[in-house]
Amino acid sequence: MKEKNPPRPRLLAPAGGREQLVAAVRCGADAVYLGAAAFNARAGAENFGGGALKEAVAYCHGRGVEVHVTLNTLIADRETRPLLEQLREIAQSGADALIVQDLGVARLARDCCPSLPLHASTQLSIHNAAGARAMKALGFGCVVLARELTGAEISAIYREVGQEIALETFVHGALCMSLSGQCYLSAMLGERSGNRGRCAQPCRLDFRSPQGREFALSLKDLSLLPRMDELAATGVSYLKIEGRMKRPEYVAAATAACRAALNGQPYDTGALQAVFSRSGFTDGYFTGRRDMSMFGWRRKEDVTAAAGVLKELALTYRAETPRVPVEMTVTLRPGEPARLTVADGARTVTASGPAPEEALRRPTDEALCRRALEKTGGTPFWLEKLRCDIAPGLMLPVSALNAMRKEGLDALLARRETITPHPWQEPEGDPACHPKLLNLKFPALRIRAERAEQLSDELLAEAERVALPAEEIDAHRELIPRAGEKLMAELPLFLPPREEAGMQALLASLREAGVEWALCGGPGQVRMAQKAGLRICGDYGLNVLNSYALREYREAGAEEMTISFESSLRQGAALGDYLPYGVIGYGYLPLMTFRACPAQGAKGCGGCSGQAALTDRLGKDFPVLCHRRRYSQLLNTVPLYLGDKQDALEGYSHVTLRFTIESPERCARVVQLWREGAPFREERTNGLCFRELK
Repeated sequence: MKEKNPPRPRLLAPAGGREQLVAAVRCGADAVYLGAAAFNARAGAENFGGGALKEAVAYCHGRGVEVHVTLNTLIADRETRPLLEQLREIAQSGADALIVQDLGVARLARDCCPSLPLHASTQLSIHNAAGARAMKALGFGCVVLARELTGAEISAIYREVGQEIALETFVHGALCMSLSGQCYLSAMLGERSGNRGRCAQPCRLDFRSPQGREFALSLKDLSLLPRMDELAATGVSYLKIEGRMKRPEYVAAATAACRAALNGQPYDTGALQAVFSRSGFTDGYFTGRRDMSMFGWRRKEDVTAAAGVLKELALTYRAETPRVPVEMTVTLRPGEPARLTVADGARTVTASGPAPEEALRRPTDEALCRRALEKTGGTPFWLEKLRCDIAPGLMLPVSALNAMRKEGLDALLARRETITPHPWQEPEGDPACHPKLLNLKFPALRIRAERAEQLSDELLAEAERVALPAEEIDAHRELIPRAGEKLMAELPLFLPPREEAGMQALLASLREAGVEWALCGGPGQVRMAQKAGLRICGDYGLNVLNSYALREYREAGAEEMTISFESSLRQGAALGDYLPYGVIGYGYLPLMTFRACPAQGAKGCGGCSGQAALTDRLGKDFPVLCHRRRYSQLLNTVPLYLGDKQDALEGYSHVTLRFTIESPERCARVVQLWREGAPFREERTNGLCFRELK
């Protein structure tokens, strides 16, 4: 049986403010995504607070355009009440979908407004079928896939889950260097968290590669317009344009070009590149060519080029675009008021006019009616079909037809713009109050190592539990009897579809060999570990900052959690005891996770030892650690160390010493310092443990 082609995707455009919204709609978007007043990942945009959100939804619905509202930041427990107020406003606006990163936010949205569809933000780092199915199980109807996937990988995910959950991917716009949701650079360097909508974009500064290449953390913007047919064939439901911080002219250019490309029509590449680019565009992730051609930064000539096209682009969205087809019926009867009915397929309105007169010369016919009624300029409608029920020999002035047309189209637009709020129910009890039963004075010590050689018998004896990458355990199976029940298999933070089955088989094999626990940094990893029969400890990559998220992961199968290192110790210790949770107490914290490694040279990874460094403008070196050539991570320039501040760890069930680039001797030395509660006699950081994020 011949396989059916997937339906054509819908075009989703950004709207950082009112003018951008109008530009997106008039230039061909099927849907827009925008932020309300708070808790969205573009806090610096104009956004749509108060009554502006309802107005935006009404405007879009009147023109057949969906509205997806971004509520895609991590929240703290203290923000629960304002979050609920924001959720209620979104529900009352009649929006079509809610884009969410924080599973605690998703839980509250499901409880309070179950009819509002949930879309999983790209910040959730979904990059395989297991991740998509995890989102489906948590009540999401659509997943915004990780931007780092190839076209073949997107197609593979669609073949696995396309009948279960809708998929969305990016088609044009800026690319984050890091896997979305796994970037902590801005938070660690300046307390402005990208996961909280406050990214300061330090990655666009001049970090130097080992070869001396400038701006080594800056990627060119994505553009897949020349590959639109390939992209549409992957099966995704939405194609997303990045750019809620961009000006209206950019939104107009990108939306119009994407609409033309999707329709198989020519588009203006020059205007698109001129309005915004970083020395051109890249399709490296989609094609799998993750080489030096992906990197670029915004130069003076790029800025100058934009000035030359802004006025012309501004003209493209000044007038309404006829995008909604209507059917009109004219009825003329002797001695009766003229009638015009206008229908859009779901709604019908009627306009009346004067009674027709007996024609002295030319009677009113279908041709005359069509000439008058198809003049729908200035409205979002166009005449698709006309029916005429006209008694012979009657005449109605064209002015009367024009008046009825205006009255009918105005009435239809008003009907289409009527808001239908989603039903809302208040949560039971105090939503900001969570159980706090445990008061553990001394958290258990855990060790996470990158390599088996870092683990001596003394370290194994010292730790309550020890985590190693699953493939490292597989290569050193002698550790399983040595470590006993202490051993935890860490799943890769990024796992492309082609490796999913192999990893699932490996986890099952390790479980059979005696490994009982898995350390999971993503929703898909949680699902895979659960399927393998392993007990689950969530890792920092799940970005747990609040009690609702903690509870949601418990219900998803986790038994323990290491909360986000973006949390202060005070804030974290106050979380509800839905499951035991701990923190990282030592380690070169991972600041970014790359699929396009910034440390590569002109010949790619050839000759690389798996460990390199980038240098910032102050001359500080940031280690880059490769994980089996699957992905690499930028580590902080100095380690976190809390060994001399262990009194601040009261209330946590465990603390993890996280070893990555350290020698076995250094690992042993850190454990000894920790045991003694001694200070670290080298440069170190407290991270965000004693600071509150903005």
